[in-house]
Amino acid sequence: MNDFTTELFKTLLEGKDITEIFRYHVECAVNQLLQYELREFLDYDKYDRKGFNSGNSRNGYYERTLKTQYGDLILKIPRDRTGEFENQTLTPYKRQNDTVESMIIHLYSNGMTTEEISRIIEKMYGHHYTKQTVSNITAAVVGDIQAFNHRVLSKRYAVIYLDATYIPVRRDTVTKEALYFALGITPEGYKEILSYSLFPTESAHNWEIILSDLRSRGAEESLLFVTDGLTGIKDAISNVFPKAKHQSCWVHLARNVSHAVRVKDRSEVLNDLKTVYTQESVETAEEKLDTFIQTWHKKYPKVTERFKNNPSLFTFLSFPKPIRASIYTTNLIEGFNKHLKRYTKRKEQFPNEDSLIRFIGTYAGDYNQRFQMRIHKGFKLVTAELNEMFN
Repeated sequence: MNDFTTELFKTLLEGKDITEIFRYHVECAVNQLLQYELREFLDYDKYDRKGFNSGNSRNGYYERTLKTQYGDLILKIPRDRTGEFENQTLTPYKRQNDTVESMIIHLYSNGMTTEEISRIIEKMYGHHYTKQTVSNITAAVVGDIQAFNHRVLSKRYAVIYLDATYIPVRRDTVTKEALYFALGITPEGYKEILSYSLFPTESAHNWEIILSDLRSRGAEESLLFVTDGLTGIKDAISNVFPKAKHQSCWVHLARNVSHAVRVKDRSEVLNDLKTVYTQESVETAEEKLDTFIQTWHKKYPKVTERFKNNPSLFTFLSFPKPIRASIYTTNLIEGFNKHLKRYTKRKEQFPNEDSLIRFIGTYAGDYNQRFQMRIHKGFKLVTAELNEMFN
């Protein structure tokens, strides 16, 4: 028998707990492997003359606690003088912790508080994670979020949707602030969240900052931008993407009309308006719009005025028919925002901007991963036609 089996055999005979034996020997084995790894990396033993003037040498160690099924392991992670050494030993031993940390990040991305997560982890795994520990783990996703926000984008997008939603954020006091999102679909039909940013309010100037960022990250062209009726947004788009066309969201237009007419007239007015944007050509749509204006101008002049001299009403009709249902409104990105707000409501408010950015970054990253291989409805049929439109 070796020392380990002798010690194990003795403990079993005495009816004692063998967990500490396993913990101690695993700890020793991992620390030995770490030292061996550094030796192989440097290519010389400790105190070996071969290491003199080699340009790199041992530089002590730092301690790290690793939770395992046998208890906490106190590991001494060796360092080299130049900081080039990266151990591989911990990778397989890190899996359990990775699982817990992944779960923490997942729960956090779904709107749970750090206190709630701490209680769940303790019930599931039997060891306590403080609220601060959970916060530290979720803070570790900052690197991923920075990579997300600085990643290189596709050169071309067939359509980019812009929309902002309001989220309560604490800055001394709690106030709702504008969370901006840009969602793009490539000519091949792959959609992704391109960018998100937080500003106190929504403005065309802020959108121009966001669009300039998209441009700097490689998005050179977009055939179409779909937005609500924010004042100045068309100019902001033209300043950064001068060749892009613009489509006003018809759902927003109809919603504004609904709020501006009497309840008894609402159904009839909206039905008349629907006959305008459901036409299959610009010519017939303009004819129906003229009829709508003539019918309702006397009773609701302010309603009909908003449809005059608006060149962004029927842009979607110049695009292939299979994708028109996706590009005459901002429904796609509004659906994303609506789903997001269901989760943010659980948190009531974010304690600071950083916590909101971590939350949104995780959520947006998950969205992109979920849809990265899915082609949006209709685009597969018209990819070649869309690419031709760029030319």
